[in-house]
Amino acid sequence: MATQEDVFKKVTSHAKEYGFVFQSSEIYDGLSAVYDYGQTGSALKKNIKDYWWDAMVKMNENIVGIDSSIFMHPKTWKASGHVDAFNDPLIDNKDSKKRYRADVLVEEYIQNKLESKIDKEVKKAAKRFGDSFNETEFKTTNPRVLGYFEKINSIETRLKKVQEEEDMEGFKQLIVDLEIPCPVSGSKNWTDVRQFNLMFSTEIGSLSDGSTKIYLRPETAQGIFVNYLNVQKTGRMKIPFGIAQIGKAFRNEIVARQFVFRMREFEQMEMQFFVRPGEEDKWYEYWKETRMKWHRAIGFPEGSHKFHDHLKLAHYAKAAADIEFQFPFGFKELEGVHSRGNFDLSQHEEFSKKKLRYFDPEINESYIPNVVETSIGVDRMFLAVLSTAFTEEKLEDGSERTVLKLPSFLAPYKVAVLPLTKKDGLPEKARAIIDALKYDFECYYEEKDQIGKRYRRQDAIGTPFCITVDHQTLEDNTVTVRERDTMKQERVAIDHLEKLIGESVNVKNILKKLN
Repeated sequence: MATQEDVFKKVTSHAKEYGFVFQSSEIYDGLSAVYDYGQTGSALKKNIKDYWWDAMVKMNENIVGIDSSIFMHPKTWKASGHVDAFNDPLIDNKDSKKRYRADVLVEEYIQNKLESKIDKEVKKAAKRFGDSFNETEFKTTNPRVLGYFEKINSIETRLKKVQEEEDMEGFKQLIVDLEIPCPVSGSKNWTDVRQFNLMFSTEIGSLSDGSTKIYLRPETAQGIFVNYLNVQKTGRMKIPFGIAQIGKAFRNEIVARQFVFRMREFEQMEMQFFVRPGEEDKWYEYWKETRMKWHRAIGFPEGSHKFHDHLKLAHYAKAAADIEFQFPFGFKELEGVHSRGNFDLSQHEEFSKKKLRYFDPEINESYIPNVVETSIGVDRMFLAVLSTAFTEEKLEDGSERTVLKLPSFLAPYKVAVLPLTKKDGLPEKARAIIDALKYDFECYYEEKDQIGKRYRRQDAIGTPFCITVDHQTLEDNTVTVRERDTMKQERVAIDHLEKLIGESVNVKNILKKLN
């Protein structure tokens, strides 16, 4: 049976073979942790972004979108704290020469050594007791499981302490005490832990203060904060309201791995929701629930997502939670929901010397709003969708196929039109069908190879429907429609194609679930 690591290797290989993701600058041996999206990948990525934008902006009257620039005044990043505190704790293994994030080593130890043991105990007990098994009661009464939970709590308490105090010596000691080995060499020969700033810097022409050093933005949120008052006034927005943005961000990740999960150039979908002070707790819980609902509406398997509360909170934050997804390499952060207080706006007010207050006519007061943030990585979402959709099947005739069971509204192509042969007017009829459908659906035309091979290629890129044009089509204006997941085929009149396909692939059906 294939391991999860084997599955992940197959996913990454499949992504290149079928035009989803390429290594950046591959002809020059590539650029580490930087990737290009190919013809199918860019289409899938666009559909993911459209789904987020529609759910966030189109479906909410009090949320609007902007597109702020990548370059910002350097004082922006001084005010936000990124210049002084945007660091990762890194540690090197002296034998393998590999570098790791110290906090990730500890978190993976907890997951692989302790949480996995709890899961095994639960599965064993469930098998033993059958329908009478009560998982909650078992976890709160079984001595062995309670021991694991106690150890997890102890480690997490130490981890939180060294993170909050930025105690690098204590960080290394925690790794030493846990006897964590290097995943590559198995050695426990570690260097000291040290902080590394993740921002890329570059130079720009003359600025008003004479400075030429600027940064590639490490997040899109600050572009929202510095524009919040412009948007509020020109859009006549009333509290509570949100500003959404999709855009590129850049981080000099030293420990970049796991394909597009962690990259140096990536894309974010963020929304900052501005609320009256004192109401942030209510909205924090609202957005946690709303964002989880957005993920589950796609149709991921049950249990694919879970909340993980942050151990270490930023000094200004009141609450923070991650929506974690079960990637082939384990549960990892997919989206963050944060109650940020009014830190960002207060800092920008102080550094810019401009008033960023909102006058609330309902209570006749001016104040700096508090903020609840939702932030999701487009590339991580792409990987979650791709890895979940990747399926290898053994068919009844003994053959095998690889199929991407993508949610149909996200698929790069919604329909492939395939003439059975290259002659007898079939290609011309197929082109006419595409001309009728292309205004509503992304279409793919192919006439090379046997029809079975073409079906397999469309399965591999996730196309929900294949339409085969044959000689009967010329007689009665019907075609064979093949459905991807079931491989069921039926004869359909050409006039009915638009309705048949539209009912399956329209994102409107998913958006309705969110209301």
